Amino acid sequence: MNIGIDLLWVRPGRCGGTESYIRNLIEGFGEYDKSNRYTLLVSKDNGDSFGIYDQYPNMRRLTLPVESASQPKRILWENVYLDKTAKKQAFDVMFIPVYSMPATFGSGIPYVSVIHDLQALHYPQYFSAVRRMFLKYMWRHTCKASDYVVTISEYCRKDLEMHYPASAKKCAVIYNPVETKPSEMSAGMLEDKYGICKESYFYCVSSMLPHKNLETLLDAIRLRKRRGDSVPLVLSGVGGDRGAFKAAVSERGIEDLVIDTGFVSNAERDCLYENCRLFLFPSVFEGFGMPPIEAMRRGKRVVMTRKSCLEEVTQGKAVYVDAPYDAGEWAEKIEDALLLPPAYEPFEEYELRNVVEKYVEVFLRVFCVTKSKRFE
Repeated sequence: MNIGIDLLWVRPGRCGGTESYIRNLIEGFGEYDKSNRYTLLVSKDNGDSFGIYDQYPNMRRLTLPVESASQPKRILWENVYLDKTAKKQAFDVMFIPVYSMPATFGSGIPYVSVIHDLQALHYPQYFSAVRRMFLKYMWRHTCKASDYVVTISEYCRKDLEMHYPASAKKCAVIYNPVETKPSEMSAGMLEDKYGICKESYFYCVSSMLPHKNLETLLDAIRLRKRRGDSVPLVLSGVGGDRGAFKAAVSERGIEDLVIDTGFVSNAERDCLYENCRLFLFPSVFEGFGMPPIEAMRRGKRVVMTRKSCLEEVTQGKAVYVDAPYDAGEWAEKIEDALLLPPAYEPFEEYELRNVVEKYVEVFLRVFCVTKSKRFE
């Protein structure tokens, strides 16, 4: 099969977990799928960031006349020209890794789309009225028009089917691929850059959006400080109000115990995973939640909430806080986790090879169904 992948929506370094997801998946298609060909549809300003995948014989890049940084123009271009481009390139399947199924289509090419979560329905306060209307339209359209819809957890599947019943008969769960590689960086780098030593800090990978619940974690750090336990929290991530986060740290008087790294490279992030004492994940809403898996794959104990899909994807193997906004319980569960030995959790179902196989099965299924309809 000749499969097109829409990557016009990717703004490098600004799409968080969704960008990590698709880059992992593309690497998997290159590494493990020797039967099919992939065309990466990239923009003028993000194409170079996908150059690493040129190493795979089954992959090529096609740069299209649009810029990802200009979202309104990009969305307009996708809706008018994406399907025409797919037809011109003679794709057998179009893969849309987000909810941007084009409004204008008619090529007869089957579309496989991914809806990662319905955050705007659960946290409408994060979004403008116009943005909410747009998302609701796109989710409805994607569920109706796509030949197949993939979502990333059972929690998301149930949520999707409840709000958009059109997805029920063509929706499947494929968990996100989670790649765990050695950082190949020494712990000495952390001491030089951040003044922290191996296993002397807690780590968190998170944006600073309100549902990430970071203020409760800051309260727990303050509580531990008052009790004489001064283990610093290191936070890496993008998105949200960094100024408000800094103010929240200052208000609690814990500037000496919080290190905000901002965006870091994968290698530096992995080094921080490898050398932390515990991984803390206070989020109360995720579509999947890769960071706890990444930490547990490295043998780290994780303290986190049970909210949304999080207990599902971690399979009950973390230390869970039952009252996610209770700083006192957070402090207690951190103490409990500190007493536990390291525990490596392989999570084989999230291995890249296994996830790639599931996607290829979906691509083949929609291709065969479409092909059979043409001969009816």
